[in-house]
This record gives sequence, C-alpha cells and structure tokens, in this order.
Amino acid sequence: MMLLIAGMTGLSAQDSTPFPQPPSIKGLQVQMVDDAIALGIHHAGVNINITALVDREKKPQNPKRTVDGFEFSFQESYLKSLDRQIKPLSDKGILIYLIVIAYPSKNPDIDGLVIHPDARKDYKYTVGGFNAATPEGKAWLRAVSEEMSSRWSGARPECGRVWGWIVGNEVNSHWMWSNMGKKSLDQATSAYAGAFRIIHNSVRAASKNARLYVSFDHHWGVGMHGISAEEAVGGRAFLDSFAKLTNDLDWHVAWHPYPEDLGNPRAWADKTVTHDDNSNKVTFKNLEVLCRHLRQPQLLYEGKPRRVILSEQGFHTLLTPEGESLQAAAFAYAWEKCRRLPLVDAFIYHRHVDHAKEGGLRLGLWRNAPHSIADPHSKKQIWNLLQKAGTPEWDAAAAPLLPVTGLTSWSDLAKE
Repeated sequence: MMLLIAGMTGLSAQDSTPFPQPPSIKGLQVQMVDDAIALGIHHAGVNINITALVDREKKPQNPKRTVDGFEFSFQESYLKSLDRQIKPLSDKGILIYLIVIAYPSKNPDIDGLVIHPDARKDYKYTVGGFNAATPEGKAWLRAVSEEMSSRWSGARPECGRVWGWIVGNEVNSHWMWSNMGKKSLDQATSAYAGAFRIIHNSVRAASKNARLYVSFDHHWGVGMHGISAEEAVGGRAFLDSFAKLTNDLDWHVAWHPYPEDLGNPRAWADKTVTHDDNSNKVTFKNLEVLCRHLRQPQLLYEGKPRRVILSEQGFHTLLTPEGESLQAAAFAYAWEKCRRLPLVDAFIYHRHVDHAKEGGLRLGLWRNAPHSIADPHSKKQIWNLLQKAGTPEWDAAAAPLLPVTGLTSWSDLAKE
C-alpha cells in the first residue's frame, strides 16, 4: 500500500512488519540506556511532550507539514534527542512504547494549539487533554502524529523504531492527567476518542501493525477519591464508554496497577480491593479483574480480547531495615501474578532511579545521589532481582522472597 504523507514530497510505503513477540514481559521506563540493556529488558517506555515540539517561528531548519491548509513546524532538536533515547534500545530489539503527553508550556499561543480549549486556565493540572476540538487543533494533532509515526516507523533506521503508542496518561482521571475542564463521562470519552482516532489513523498509515494503547490509573469501579465525577471516573466506566465509540479500531490497554497505597510496597496486602468486577481498584492483587473484563463480547476486536501492557508501576522503598526486601518481594509477587495472566504483554517498571520530586516515593531500581533529583548513586536489591526476571535464574532468586508475601506457593496467586 502506498500513501501520500501530507507536507512531504514523494510517496512513503506503509510498513507491514508483524508486531514483534519478545521472549519476556520485562520492561523499564529507561533513564540509563546501558544499564537498561544490562538488565536484559525487552520493553521500554519513553515519554514525548508534544507541546515541546511546537515551533511557532517556523525556523527553516525544522521539519514542516501542511494539513487542512495549516502549516506546522516541529522542533528538530527535540526530535533528535528522542532519537538518541530510542535508537540504542530499538537496535537491541527492545520494543519502544512512546507515551504521548501534552504538558502545558504556559505559553498561551502554544497551549491554545495543543491542549483542549476547555482546560482550566490557572494551570493547576499536570497534563493537558489533546486539542481535537478546534480546526487548527485537529490539524496540528494529525500533523504531529504523522511526523512522529513516520519518523519512528522503521523507514528511518537512523532514528530508531517505535512499536507501541500510549495515547495520553491516565485519561480516566482527566482533571489531573488529561485536563479538558470538568466533563461528564460521555463528554470526556468523546473528546479523548476524537483525539485517539486521529493519532490511531496516522500511526497505522505509517506502520500497519504498530499498537496503540489507552492509559489508565489503578481506579476501577470508582474514580479518584475526593473529587467529582466530572473530574475523574473509574477505569471500568471510561473503558466501556470509550469502547462503544471506537469498536472499529484496534486498540489495547495500558494499565497502572500500583498498590492501593503507593507508599506501602506490600502489593499483596491491599485491603480494599476485591476479585470481582465491582472492585474499587485494580492493582496487582486483583489484576485478573481487568483481564476477565476485557474478554466480554462487546469489548472484543475481531473476536479477540484487547491486549494489556502494564506501562507504569513501581514499589516504594521504605526507610526501614526491611525496606529493600519488601520492594523486591513486591516485584516478585507482581511478576508471578503476571505470569498467570496471558493477556499481559509487558511489565514496564517505573522508575529507573529514585526521583526527589515524586512526592516522597522511592520507586527506583537505583538510589539517587544525595542532593540530586535523579542522578544514579547505587543499586538496590530489586535491581538484581529484575535482572533475573524472565531468565532460568528467576525461580531461585524469587524463592527467598515468597515468605515475605505470606504465600506458601506462587501457585496460590489467583489466575484469570
């Protein structure tokens, strides 16, 4: 199949390479490329802030595209910085999942183009919803998704390759993570579905078998505590509503099964979750709830359930003598749970190095250096355990952690 990419000269072929099947689900949101390769990961998450791609000055050295009569220019220096993250990993056969996010720039001209026009004006949110509401916003979203997907489709080996596209972040909690103002469930899913469809079509035009994912937090039957239903809803309701609008599209789920208390690494000790479809949250303890839900007939695509990746989750290190062993035990518990869930394709750990501005959480495989934000200092116990995940050494490495979880056997973990 040949198609004309708007704003480019000549024809570009749609790549039809099959989606790869890595040997394990082991993944990481990568900060240090060499260390990630030493860990033996097969999946990697990379953030892209599309707001930072806007070049309103249309500098001659930057790539440009014209869509629907609007010409857009993209910051090549930022694109090249992403190439430097993506290429070394994809050259090693690691599947890259690009997490497409619109962080507010606080420049009204740029944000008015990229972010939903109903986003709150005081900037008291972290991530904006995509602008598929205005003519220029729709054209921009198509242009930038065409630019990204053609660059990392495999057609430009010097740039590296992306296989997975995570569209937004935790979109069911839209007030904080996909802000488009206060919206009802139907309004929120409709706005997001419109943006998702634009990105989906652009990605698939460049790469026939790339996969696109909808991102959720761990809330399931109910939304985030303490805010209204116009600010956040449970993932189940958002998922079902989104599916009705996009049942013609091949999409998948990116879930974040953090423990119910992010400050407690004991993933097995969640007290409020249940193992039925009405659970308030879906964490590692009851991850089978999500997988069972996706097998319902109305959620299937061409007779098959949507796939699941776990694209952001980690375990806090308590500042106690047992803190590192609890963190490692939580990873062992989560890994063993995922081994029993055939819909789960990737477990992308967050984060590589402890981050000083993550609300006091110490989720990293590495400690951060004193007085730094996220400079690596030294490895924790979990580093060695994660390195052995998916290898013949795993069972022996995980066995000493089984008693920490209170289980007598990993086979006691609930299956789908």
